[in-house]
Amino acid sequence: MNKENIQEASKILFEHRLNKTGLSSLKNLEPQTIDEAYAIQDNLKLRYLELKDNFCIGKKVGCTSVAAQKQMNIKEPFHGNLFYRYSSKNINLLSSKNFYEPYVEPEISFRIKDDINISKAPFKFKDLDYLLDGLFCSVEIVDFRFRKPLSEIGALNVISTNGASEFWIRDENLIKIKDVDLNNFEVSLLINDTIVDTGNTKNVLDNPLNAVLWLINNLAEKGEPMLKGQFISSGSCTKAFRIYPKSKIKADFNQLGSIEFEYI
Repeated sequence: MNKENIQEASKILFEHRLNKTGLSSLKNLEPQTIDEAYAIQDNLKLRYLELKDNFCIGKKVGCTSVAAQKQMNIKEPFHGNLFYRYSSKNINLLSSKNFYEPYVEPEISFRIKDDINISKAPFKFKDLDYLLDGLFCSVEIVDFRFRKPLSEIGALNVISTNGASEFWIRDENLIKIKDVDLNNFEVSLLINDTIVDTGNTKNVLDNPLNAVLWLINNLAEKGEPMLKGQFISSGSCTKAFRIYPKSKIKADFNQLGSIEFEYI
């Protein structure tokens, strides 16, 4: 794809995001390689940053389970951006007017301790002790934007739409990483007081820290450091569930707390 095609594709996706509408396809503007998909995402990021009072607050990691990767026919996760304008600390109400076909995902998120020196990459698992300063509970609202099944949308289209990330909610309580067994920590998702799925942190590349390490090293290869205070949402511990108006949503992280809101 040439520069003009990349810009046109991101423009279409951006307009549909602002209008909260879906689309059938990008037709001849669909990315054919992962590099083209991220090129569209990068251009889309620039459009997001032109919005008033908006800036990038971190990254999300998607497709971190074996089942999701098989469904999308890829062998590694992908990433997108988290934005201030489309995020919040604990909230009570979330309006359906701001979404197209949203799904909810409970995720463990992390905060970057200091600007990462990418000249030291690739980092190893033990390096996360000084790269991160804590974790917290979070929920990501994803929206795949296209009017067809996820398996038909394909990973490249999802990547181009900012990894399908629409909104991100986080708890304010920062927790020490060493206090949680991320190899085996249960997380439940409730809709209207009914448990719809009970998942586990081991569904996220066996441990959400593996998703964080993959992201930091992947970005470092591209010359992009993560900065002090930025966040990483590591991937869903449960299956993603479609949410509908007049629903009460609760992501239960057991002793770590919960995130609860009404989708109206």
